[in-house]
Amino acid sequence: MTDTTVRVIGLDRLVRTLNKAQVDLTDLKDANKRAGEIVADDAIIRVPRRTGRLAGTIRASRQAKRAQVVAGRSSVPYAAPIHWGWPSRGISAQPFLSDAARSTEPTWVAAYQDDVQAALDKVKGA
Repeated sequence: MTDTTVRVIGLDRLVRTLNKAQVDLTDLKDANKRAGEIVADDAIIRVPRRTGRLAGTIRASRQAKRAQVVAGRSSVPYAAPIHWGWPSRGISAQPFLSDAARSTEPTWVAAYQDDVQAALDKVKGA
């Protein structure tokens, strides 16, 4: 039997850039914020308006593990009943956030794919 030695050139750099890519892919705050902003911009157009106060509360938040779009606040507490409806009060659902997420899906999926590819493109060997 013959001993064989394999020398990998650039292994240290490969390991270092793989570790960096792992961090980039684990923490997708910027990608999540970008996806949320795409949905929020569309939801602002779709939200029912009487005074415009509800539309003014729609915003994307920067989260590490998910994209999140919120509407309403303590001074505008009716976001959920408007969105999901409240049949016992005669309020029918007007799912402006869900509709916005669904209609903009190709755009925000592409944004995620671009960010993941950018992280992978940083992986270098030799």
